[in-house]
Amino acid sequence: MKKILLFIVGSSILFFASCAKKSETSMVLKSGELQIGVNVAYPPFEYYGEDGKTAMGFDIDLGNAVAKQLGLKAKFIDVAWEGIFAGLNTNKYDCIISGVTITPERLDAFEFSKPYVGNGQSIIIRKDSALKISAPEDLTGLTVGYLTESTSDIFMTAKAEAGLKFTAAEYDDAMNSFADLKNGRCDAVVSDSLVAIDYVSKPNNPYKIAWQGKAEEFLGIAMKKGNKELAAAVDKALLQLRSDGTLKKLSEKNFGSDIVSDLN
Repeated sequence: MKKILLFIVGSSILFFASCAKKSETSMVLKSGELQIGVNVAYPPFEYYGEDGKTAMGFDIDLGNAVAKQLGLKAKFIDVAWEGIFAGLNTNKYDCIISGVTITPERLDAFEFSKPYVGNGQSIIIRKDSALKISAPEDLTGLTVGYLTESTSDIFMTAKAEAGLKFTAAEYDDAMNSFADLKNGRCDAVVSDSLVAIDYVSKPNNPYKIAWQGKAEEFLGIAMKKGNKELAAAVDKALLQLRSDGTLKKLSEKNFGSDIVSDLN
């Protein structure tokens, strides 16, 4: 198994990988830079500012803070969600900080940091909708939008396998699902609760949360399988950011409240 060796030279941290198996691809973190894969289409975690160029949001702030703790500068690489994990496996970036839920399947395929925030699923409809939805089962017969290859996708796939009949509208951009809900092209959207809360809190928004599930999901930073040294360094950085109050400040800035301290 290849490993990442950590060398400290001055104030910079250099990461190198050695190959222990012929079939494995060597991975190198560039000196002075932590390359982070993100899908900048998921407010309040990642989105572009008014200039359409500046990436903003909780995960962007978190990535900058983690990189700073490691003595590195964060470089964000915007990737379509359906290809974000493949990009990690092909060394296009060093980690993913993009609202990634830790699941058993993903734990088998990647290294993960300890969780930095809890989350759940919600059903969102239009404020002017006559639909009566108080549980996922009330989506029967409706067109339901959600982000493909996400935990919302996993959630709705499980419901379908359990017998729920609905028309799936899958999107590669979460913002498009909300736009289609607004324009009447789908009846409801299933999304992470933290994303739903952000959408319904905006002035003059047309949405309301019809149902909110328990916070049974936890988000973490994903790294390539076997990169245990980087995972340990990231965990140490997160611990420092939690203990010095930085995570709380970033949460209050981006979500309007402290949603991270209950993971202490």
